[in-house]
Amino acid sequence: MNKLFNRIFFLFGLAAVLGSCEKDEIKAVLNPGAKPVVSVSSQSLQLNKETQDETALTVTWSKPDFGFNAGAQYRVLIAKAGANLAEAQVFTTGTELSKGWTHKQLNNLLISMGFEPSTDASFDIAVESILSGTVSQRSDIMTVNALTYLDKLDLSSPWGVVGSAAANGWDGPDMPFYKTASAGVYVAYVTLLDGEIKIRQNNDWALNYGDNGADGTLEQDGANIVVEAGTYAITFDENNLTYTIEKLSWGIVGSAAPNGWDGPDFEFTYDPSSDQWRALVKLVDGEIKIRRSNDWGLNYGDDGADGTLEKDGANIAVTAGTYLITLNLNELTLEIEPISIPGIVGSGAPNGWDGPDVSLSPDFSREGIWVAYNVTLAAGEIKFRMNNDWAVNYGDDGADGTLERDAANIAVTAGTYDVELDLSDPNSPKYTLTKK
Repeated sequence: MNKLFNRIFFLFGLAAVLGSCEKDEIKAVLNPGAKPVVSVSSQSLQLNKETQDETALTVTWSKPDFGFNAGAQYRVLIAKAGANLAEAQVFTTGTELSKGWTHKQLNNLLISMGFEPSTDASFDIAVESILSGTVSQRSDIMTVNALTYLDKLDLSSPWGVVGSAAANGWDGPDMPFYKTASAGVYVAYVTLLDGEIKIRQNNDWALNYGDNGADGTLEQDGANIVVEAGTYAITFDENNLTYTIEKLSWGIVGSAAPNGWDGPDFEFTYDPSSDQWRALVKLVDGEIKIRRSNDWGLNYGDDGADGTLEKDGANIAVTAGTYLITLNLNELTLEIEPISIPGIVGSGAPNGWDGPDVSLSPDFSREGIWVAYNVTLAAGEIKFRMNNDWAVNYGDDGADGTLERDAANIAVTAGTYDVELDLSDPNSPKYTLTKK
C-alpha cells in the first residue's frame, strides 16, 4: 500500500513539473542524464606573459542526447573553487561546444575575480545547456589550477595630494603619488585649482606634511602649500622630506588636433600601470606633433614615420578618426591606434537618445575594462554604443548583466552611478551599474 501511495505522489509531482514546461523541456525532464560532459586541455597551468597570445586553456564538452533535436545553446561558468559557482563569470558560446582563453585572457580573468598576481589560482568550471532560453542541465564541476603572473607595473604608493586645490578637496580621496626609479622618491601628475595642498599617507591625517617656510622642505603637520591653477608634476622625496612642484603636461598639437597648431594642446593622461602617457582623441586629416607644457621648447616628431620620436622631428601625418595615442617617454616611441569609445545613450542618459553619449574611459590597469564614475541617470532606459553611432550598440536581453548586439534597452532608476563595461571577452561583454 505504501509503495502505491509513493508512486501516486511521484506521478502527481511529475505532472506538476511537466505542466509548466514546453514540449522539448518535458523531454529534457524525462531524460535528466542529458547533461554536458566537460573536459579541459589541462587541469594545471602556468600562465606566461611571454606566450600571452597563445591558447592556455580550452574547455570542450559533449553534445547532450536529449532524445530529440534540441537545438541547445551553451554557456561556460567560471568561479573560485569551492564556491559552488557563486558569482560565476559567464561566457555564452551559442551552439559551439568549446571555449578557449589565451594566457593573457585567462590571467586577466583570474585577477579580475580577485586572485593575486603570481599566485596559484584554483577555479571551478562547469557548462550549462540552455533550451528555449531556460537552463536545462549543468555539467559536473571540474577544478583547474593556474599560476598567474603580474601583467602590469605596480607603481602605486601610500602617498597622495589633498587640499582645496586637489580634485577631491580636503576630504579626498587623494590624488596619488607613483613610485619612480629612485627608492623613496615619488611623483604625482596632477591638475590643480587655485588653492592649497598637503601631502599625506593612506588618505588619512595621521601622517601628513606641509611646508612651514615655503622653502621646499616638509614638516609633519606643517603649513598648507599654496598653489596656482595648472597641470604639475609634484616630486616628493620621502628620504629627505623635500618636494618640488613643476608645471608639466604632455599634449598633442597640430592641424589634425582639436585646437590646431596654436593649442592649447590636447593633454595626455599618465598611466602608471605601464609608465606611459595615453590620450583618447578625435583627429581630422592633417598633421600632429607632441610637445611639453604647451610650449615649443621641447617637442617631438617622427623623422622616419616609424613610430620612433626625435626632438624637433618631422610632423606626423594622420587621417581622420578616433584614436588611442600612447606616448612612451622612456623609449621615445608613439603608437597611434584606431579605437572605438563606448558611451551611454538613452532616455535615462543626460542627452537622451540623440546623444552625445556619456563617454567611458579605459582602465588601463585592467585589460578591456571601461569606466565612468558619478554618472547621473534619470528614470528610463539606456544602451551602450560605440563612437556615438548606432552601427555597433549593445543591450541586455536577459537583464542579467551580459550584453548582446542590438538587444533590449536596459531599464534604470534615477540616481548617480559608477558604470563599468567589461569588453575583455568580445563574445561575452558585461556591465555593472553601481548606484551610489
